[in-house]
Amino acid sequence: MTMPTMTMPTLTLIDDNLLDEVCAEAAANPRRRKNHNFHPRDDFPAHRLLNAMQPDSYIPPHRHLDADKDETFVVLRGALGVFIFDDTGAVVQKITVGVKVDAQSTVQNAVQGVDIPHGVWHTAIALLPDTVFLEAKAGPYLPFTAAERAPWAPQENTPDAATYLASLRGLFNA
Repeated sequence: MTMPTMTMPTLTLIDDNLLDEVCAEAAANPRRRKNHNFHPRDDFPAHRLLNAMQPDSYIPPHRHLDADKDETFVVLRGALGVFIFDDTGAVVQKITVGVKVDAQSTVQNAVQGVDIPHGVWHTAIALLPDTVFLEAKAGPYLPFTAAERAPWAPQENTPDAATYLASLRGLFNA
């Protein structure tokens, strides 16, 4: 009796080649960041993706109000600055996530990941070029609602966005 052969699904290796590729795409992208999705569709129930960012990329502060939309970041390369805000836009916590090299080329170990509960105002900035983090959250993808966009922060591609990003970056240099 012959056993049926099984077709094995193709594995995706998260290696330096993939990280280099997504970083190059981020550097060439006008938004200065690029996702590499592992989930097959926007309506898939679990979203897993690489998010490569350059230091001049701006993600407006936001929150996810859906109780299923907790969000996890694990830094694979570089360093993120993660900010948590109160309802007025005041920074209540700033966290270095990943590995950071200071001006004296000293490697500082930091938190490797962060899990952000739904409803929490947050954003992340790349502290080093070619920062890559693994992001996981529940699907499906839904655009932000007005209640999920921070009314106290500039939106992406607006005149005030670069100034606001610089002010957040300055909190890590202080």
